Parts: sequence; C-alpha cells; structure tokens
Amino acid sequence: QVQLVESGGGVVQAGGSQRLSCAGPGRTFMSYDMGWFRQAPGKERVFVAAISWSGSLTYYADSVKGRFTISRDNTKNTLYLQMNSLKPEDTAIYYCAAGQVAGPTGIGGNVYWGQGTQVFVSS
Repeated sequence: QVQLVESGGGVVQAGGSQRLSCAGPGRTFMSYDMGWFRQAPGKERVFVAAISWSGSLTYYADSVKGRFTISRDNTKNTLYLQMNSLKPEDTAIYYCAAGQVAGPTGIGGNVYWGQGTQVFVSS
C-alpha cells in the first residue's frame, strides 16, 4: 500500500494563490509518476495535472493551464501544486495520485490515492 498525505487546503479569495503539498512514500517516491485530481461538489473526479518521476514532463488540464504549476522534490518525497489566479470554480477536494505513467489526461497503471484536501475559493 502506498500512503499519500495531502495538505495545504483551505479558504482563499478569488484571484489569490494556494500551494498544495502531498507527502509520498519514502524510498519509493521516485518510482512513481504523480498527479493531482479534483472533485467539485456533485461532480466526478477530474484530472488537474501530472508529472513524470523525474519532473521533466508535466501535463495540465486546459482549465488550469497557465495558472497552476505541478512540481516535485524527490529529495523530500513531496509533490506540489502551486495554484495562482484562483477562481470560484476551482473549489473542490484535491487528491494526490501516484501511478506508473503520467500523461495528458491523467495517471496510468496501478493508481494510489490520497485522502484529499479541501480548497474553497470565495468570490
């Protein structure tokens, strides 16, 4: 079992910024491509961003391109999502995911999920 723990959620005003973190599995963190997904109230979970194990490849949903940045620090076993210019429609529970293959639509292979962290963007 791969344990993922998200943090950094909260309430932020529209136009503001927030950074999410995801603490990944210790020595095996670099074995995984990683990603962020979100689930808004009453909607399905959707892809936000993904990053390869080395950090050299990144992918974003069209809705967040130019506003969100995914990154990882393999020395700290941590994944990040920097969110800028936040909009009320970004309000959701954000989930960290670990898998085998990052791509433009998500994470492939055997995917592990964190418990999620709530982000609320007030207008």
